[in-house]
Amino acid sequence: MIIYVDIHACKDGNGTEQSPFKHINDAAQIAKPGDEVLVAPGIYREYVNPLNAGLENNPITYRSKVPLGAVITGAEKAADWKHYKDNVWMLRINNYAFGNYNPYTTFIKGDWYFGQFVRHTGAVYLNSRQLYETQTLEECLEGKAYIHSWEPEWSVYKWYTDQNTKHNETIIYANFQGKNPNEEDVDINVRRNCFMPSKTGVDYITVSGFSLNKAATTWAPPAAFQDGMIGPHWSKGWIIEDCEISNSKCCGISLGKYYDKENNHYFTTKHVKSATQMERDAVCRGQYHGWTKERIGSHIVRRCHIHHCEQAGIVGRMGCVFSTIEDNHIHHINCMQELAGAEVAGIKLHAAIDVTFKKNHIHHTTMGIWCDWEAQGTRITQNLFHNNNAPSENIPLVPGGMSSCDVFIEVSHGPTLIDHNISLSRVSFKLASQGCAIVHNLCLGPLTSIGSGSDMPLKNGTMAPRYTPYHIQHRTEVAGMMTFLHGDNRIYNNIFIQNWPVKPTETKEDMGFIMQDNQIQGTDVFDNFPTYDEWIIPFELDNPEPNMFTMQDFHFRKLPVWVNGNAYFNGARSWKHEAHKYIGEKQQAHVNLIEKDGTYKIETNIYNLLDGWTTSIIDSDVLGEAFEPEQRFENPDGSTIVFNRDFHGNLRSLSALPGPFANAVTEINL
Repeated sequence: MIIYVDIHACKDGNGTEQSPFKHINDAAQIAKPGDEVLVAPGIYREYVNPLNAGLENNPITYRSKVPLGAVITGAEKAADWKHYKDNVWMLRINNYAFGNYNPYTTFIKGDWYFGQFVRHTGAVYLNSRQLYETQTLEECLEGKAYIHSWEPEWSVYKWYTDQNTKHNETIIYANFQGKNPNEEDVDINVRRNCFMPSKTGVDYITVSGFSLNKAATTWAPPAAFQDGMIGPHWSKGWIIEDCEISNSKCCGISLGKYYDKENNHYFTTKHVKSATQMERDAVCRGQYHGWTKERIGSHIVRRCHIHHCEQAGIVGRMGCVFSTIEDNHIHHINCMQELAGAEVAGIKLHAAIDVTFKKNHIHHTTMGIWCDWEAQGTRITQNLFHNNNAPSENIPLVPGGMSSCDVFIEVSHGPTLIDHNISLSRVSFKLASQGCAIVHNLCLGPLTSIGSGSDMPLKNGTMAPRYTPYHIQHRTEVAGMMTFLHGDNRIYNNIFIQNWPVKPTETKEDMGFIMQDNQIQGTDVFDNFPTYDEWIIPFELDNPEPNMFTMQDFHFRKLPVWVNGNAYFNGARSWKHEAHKYIGEKQQAHVNLIEKDGTYKIETNIYNLLDGWTTSIIDSDVLGEAFEPEQRFENPDGSTIVFNRDFHGNLRSLSALPGPFANAVTEINL
């Protein structure tokens, strides 16, 4: 059955074509498996709370009749501004208008939030751009550029809020820099979500072709209910496709965690367990609350345009498992630098078990993709990353903020596969982890946090090791937990270019963890890791008189690495044991990313410099098994991956060029 919705209908109807509903949520209360909710163009200022689940072979589909024509927004038009002083205007709102959720009295706070400024979940938008919140009316009047902003020219647009308790009013002051808000398009967000079931287990929903924007979402850390403008809320089998998702105060899409009253912002409310212990608890409690392959995850997010969200474009703890995130354009995430903490990225997932990130274009974000804990069976492939760093080294990091990179894999045991990506930001891959395979990538930024970032320094001078779970292969059930030894990495067939001047390696504190901020491109950061032949000697069966106690020391040493078939340019350095490699010494290599009318291409001379040099085809058998979970680098169904297709899907021949492309070209359309 087709259920019709049209905000422009002359009166509210019954959902038929002749008499459509005026509100999407009315249709969402009656839609059953197999139904399609067809929504006419218009702006729908409502929260859609789907009541019923679809079935695997009979989903419920919500579709915009015209692609992006139906807009679901968490905002209301803000009219009747009164001039206050200079460039600042004032708006008064009776608090009854907000119902039981007032974004202008709700603060952004919670576990892993490190921001040092008072920020509300509310926001003011001028012509669909969010203004910067201030802590005082004086700052709002001053309208000074915010030194941490990645877009300082926009940061002079300010707003400030206060409460008039006597009259039960929210008062909003806004500096529109000479513009008259009563003549401009001005919104304020009032609703927490746009499209998300209030209960869990609303499975098999497809949302197609909508624009969703301007929700007053809350901070979404891993051991709490994870908010988003749209998301399945601990369900299975959602498809979110061909949507534009923008201007969330915190997160755009949530594939994440349910509300667990016994583990919800645990550290913030109780303080009695370490930050990582409460996260381990959350994993185990998740299994008690139904975290299985049969009940949770297996979502698809595809062909979405996700931008201008201030925590994450996509967030998800555990609920993201077995999902595919592909062909999305994600950009300008956290560029305002108003929010700070450990959950900020274009995509930030915990426990991305068998999650595939494929063919996404991610740029101008604090971090591109951040996989934190349990990136087991995770594959990051055929993505384009660039400008995932501040536009100038003169812009200071916001207090409590994270350092930038294209991909961050944190405290996972693997197997985590990163292949055929174009990584053009100042840091390519941050690997405070083990069990990673880096195959056929083009990297302008170095590899960092190698052998570091997993242990926390204590005040007594010792290090507190972190340990995280690993799982039954291709399942969610916990198989064990282990500290991080580092290593167990495979680095094959990549191109490494030293694109920025080398600075001395710095040891930095990031979230309390000690990170080695390597500036030197290449694989020589693994020089103090053993080869497999060196590492295996104590474990050989003919080792005289091995016993459990003498062997224990060997079990807590660095794991081996495998490095081969890589090409190095502009002074990038290779691992000392790499047997087959190409060192470009004759001419400077360059890779230029060119954008014109929304399309991108690369111009490069690297393949001319390689002069026909090739290496071997790699497959899952060459990569072997990640040490702790004893799982191959393989497809989610257990089948072998053969790396014989390039960034565009072109086939390689019997040998392979290093990097993401199968053919030697100087100009590549992306």
